[in-house]
Amino acid sequence: MINFNDVRFEKSVGNLSQMPSDGLPEIVFSGRSNVGKSSLINKILNRKSLARVSAKPGKTININLYNLKNISFVDLPGYGYARVSFEEKKRWSSLVEGYFGTSKNIRLVVQIVDMRHTPSEQDFQMLDFLYDKKIPFVIAASKCDKLNKTQKDTRTRKLSEELSEYEGVNWIACSSVTGEGINAIKNMIDAIV
Repeated sequence: MINFNDVRFEKSVGNLSQMPSDGLPEIVFSGRSNVGKSSLINKILNRKSLARVSAKPGKTININLYNLKNISFVDLPGYGYARVSFEEKKRWSSLVEGYFGTSKNIRLVVQIVDMRHTPSEQDFQMLDFLYDKKIPFVIAASKCDKLNKTQKDTRTRKLSEELSEYEGVNWIACSSVTGEGINAIKNMIDAIV
């Protein structure tokens, strides 16, 4: 059983050579900028501000690592934020691609999409990448608390259709505000580690 409360910030990595070689199982959090990645990590870890949350998208520019004794949470930089220089986007891209190319102990990727909207082209590119490479992942549909019941029912049906090509992949409606879906994600992490 993982103790999600026993966690510490390990380090922020701007270059792959700085990645630790401790061989810990890795739970990876991925999603576009401003999808609620840091808030979701904080909710899973029962912390208010371990992962830095910002109203401004594109704040996570490095790979941030959190140590939970026998596993590592890996917070990847968000993708798709327009107001960053081309050079910075290129650096993020090579950092993330390099991470997936060199990490040997990814147990699960929590791929976060905004439940209120159809996944973006970049979301689908990431989902295709994970699916084609057979990297185990779950889709966390965040911000479900911002929908009323009718909207949520509609988006649940639509999202199931939009994600239907990823056969065998689960998706979970979740909220870092209300806590909906958080235990389901924790249970998946626990089971896979």
